[in-house]
Order: sequence, then C-alpha cells, then structure tokens
Amino acid sequence: MLHDVLIAAGDAVSAAPAHLAEVVNPGQGVEPPGANKLTAILQWVAWIVLGLCVMGVLVVAGRMAISHQRGQGGEHATGLAYVLGACILVGAASALVSALVV
Repeated sequence: MLHDVLIAAGDAVSAAPAHLAEVVNPGQGVEPPGANKLTAILQWVAWIVLGLCVMGVLVVAGRMAISHQRGQGGEHATGLAYVLGACILVGAASALVSALVV
C-alpha cells in the first residue's frame, strides 16, 4: 500500500508543469526608493548597540572589581559571558543574515 502511494506521488510530481518545478533566482535585486533612510537607521542602531555592548562590559568589569574587593569572586562570569555573547552577535549580525538569506 505504501509502495502504491509513493508511486502515485512520484507520478504527480513528474506530471507537474516544468515552470512549477524551477526555483526562482531572485538575483541581487534593486534597492527600493527610500532604502537609504532604512540603511541610515540600521547604521544608527548598530552604533547604539555597539555602545551598549561596550557599556555592558564596563559595568560587569566594575561589578567584578567591587566584588573582588569584598572577597567575593566569580559570581559575574555569567554576566560577562552574556555581554560577550551579545558582542559576538552584533559583530556577526550582517554575516549571519547574509548566510541565511543567500
């Protein structure tokens, strides 16, 4: 029974018109009107997020220094890991999106 279903599905696929089986190549595309405004907004957002990442590293470093002075250590390693993970994501954002889109 499964064999018959697979054969019927194969026949249906082979009977489909050729233009439905082709994958559309989107090419490089053309920027729509007003895309330069979107690019400017994305650049501003990237700079703001990079500034927040630097500020996050500095805040975690300050908390670590205060904790070390009190004799408490190692509690802020997870905070530093999160901040550094965010820095990596910000730095690799365009490469990640390009890899997923293309």
